[in-house]
Amino acid sequence: MLTFPLISLVTAFQFLSEPKFEAQEIDAAVAIGYGMAIGDVDGDGKEDILLADKKQIVWYRNGAWEKHIIAENLTASDNVCIAARDLDGDGKVEIAVGAQWNPGETSDTTKSGAVFYLVRPADPTQPWTPKQLHHEPTTHRMRWLENGKKSYLIVVPLHGRGNANGEGAGVKVIAYEYPKNPAGDWTYEVIDESMHLTHNMDVAADQNSKSFLLGGKEGVKTITKEGRTWNTTPFPLPENDGVGELRMGLTENQTHFLATVEPIHGNQLVAYDLVPGTRTVLSDQLKEGHALAVGDFLGLGSDQIAVGWRVPNAAGELGVKLFVPKNSSFTEFEEYWIDKNGMACEDLQAADLDGDGKPELIASGRATKNLKIYWNKN
Repeated sequence: MLTFPLISLVTAFQFLSEPKFEAQEIDAAVAIGYGMAIGDVDGDGKEDILLADKKQIVWYRNGAWEKHIIAENLTASDNVCIAARDLDGDGKVEIAVGAQWNPGETSDTTKSGAVFYLVRPADPTQPWTPKQLHHEPTTHRMRWLENGKKSYLIVVPLHGRGNANGEGAGVKVIAYEYPKNPAGDWTYEVIDESMHLTHNMDVAADQNSKSFLLGGKEGVKTITKEGRTWNTTPFPLPENDGVGELRMGLTENQTHFLATVEPIHGNQLVAYDLVPGTRTVLSDQLKEGHALAVGDFLGLGSDQIAVGWRVPNAAGELGVKLFVPKNSSFTEFEEYWIDKNGMACEDLQAADLDGDGKPELIASGRATKNLKIYWNKN
């Protein structure tokens, strides 16, 4: 069974000046901006931005950030998620997307849910060919997972079949094995049905991607590929009201902490120290918290936590904030605005876009209908 090391922050975290991020809006006409992925689409060695928007799947080329349509109008309802990763080592990402977003229909597969692998053309600026795969209703999140010589597309619905209000059948978490010919037949298996309302997932890349974390109504679970079997174990957290977003972060000693938004679409940003099982609320001023990213943006040798929310809170504020740990017990943080009222944050990613070794933040906005890069100037 895979276990995660416990938190051990030994450095005195001090960041004396305001973090410096320079915003660049690269698209002011986003329809919803459901989800993003980061990866090299054209093989030029630079990280590009991919976006699953309402009716279009698009990518923005690193540099001038010109926009290219990968696919559009895949289904009658909206696109909802995207996964991009170089699986065959050619320096260019493979792409899968989820569509037919209809969360109120949990039974009819013709009216809810769709999964597509997108077959690359010779010129990636031209339309890609959609290959439709098996799906469950309310398909909601997906990530690529590499396990030894095999790669899998992990797809998670929001609900189990026929569910209402998170009650009923378990959510069918599906692993699709990436085939030698992705334009041909794909095999898949249901690997877990123990949760009844899920929201997001995080692949533990530092553990050779043998596992991923799944968050939802029943907290967090670890799903691990061990040999030919997939094993599910509850992640050891103190009692909570459910987990919406989650990201595993690293300390300077390469040990772990867990950041979450609670409950689903919730108002709290939470950090977990797994022993003695402490739960620290960093903020309860979110409204519809919907995005998390972790990274060492400030060069402290340990990750910081960025969070975004998409609806104005009681103070009339929305946007993106950065939380920086102040002490070794991981219970005190300084908070800084990255974007105040200019980003109704639907998704948030961290990636080094300019190759200087410092990660940028990238955010897509729902009500603000925009896509921004926050260039790291620290």
